[in-house]
Amino acid sequence: MKEFLVRQYPRSRERISRPVFAAVSRYEHKDVSVWHQHSYGQLAFSIRGVVRMLTPTRTWTLPPSRAIWLPSYVDHELHAVGKSELCNVYIEPELFPWSWTKPTIIAITPLLRELAILVSEGGGEYSPDSRAARAASLLLEILAEQPALPESGIPLPRDERLLEICAHLLNDPASNQSLDVWGEKFGATGRTLANRFREETGLTYGLWQRQLRVAEAITRLANGQTVAKVATDLGYSTSSAFIAMFRQATGDSPQHYLVPK
Repeated sequence: MKEFLVRQYPRSRERISRPVFAAVSRYEHKDVSVWHQHSYGQLAFSIRGVVRMLTPTRTWTLPPSRAIWLPSYVDHELHAVGKSELCNVYIEPELFPWSWTKPTIIAITPLLRELAILVSEGGGEYSPDSRAARAASLLLEILAEQPALPESGIPLPRDERLLEICAHLLNDPASNQSLDVWGEKFGATGRTLANRFREETGLTYGLWQRQLRVAEAITRLANGQTVAKVATDLGYSTSSAFIAMFRQATGDSPQHYLVPK
């Protein structure tokens, strides 16, 4: 239905002042940029602190080592976790030099970071021969060669029962309450909930919970907590067990994951 209505009543095209435009914004803890979308693409990364990016079906946690690409017309909402400084790079669709048609995570390299900041310093009306214009051109070239990372965020189910479970885990990531216990509340078996969870998210309940704990760990570590404290708070008996889980999920140790490459 939505696709039919868009064809019948095309969206008005919102233009930005330059084909590549960047801006840096500062957020306090729990600040929210409420649901919205753009007619142009958006590359967002944290210069300092951690932010969470939400779309209707997934959530992503972004430390300073990661950036998210949002194609045109993707509904999204941003949540700051602690004091944060965010850089947004907006790019007109005709300039997209890559084929990312859905939200995509990339590593934010020191060069990409500095180029984006240079573009932001040019303001909204930088001249074609300015330093900001040269930085924008090089930024596009580098993005075209940047590989997408296999980090697809945390998928959200549609089933109201499963969403209640997810809300509980988001508030208490260390919870080990089983699906059998949840099933007693909902009048369903644990197996029914497990099957539904896999159907709607593509993950087993255990893998979904692991991804959530990784996201929570990234947030806490990036905000200065020690590995030992994060491991304890998330229910791991030792730091080694936590590090092994983190490495299995991300392919990196916690310390290495958080460092821009």
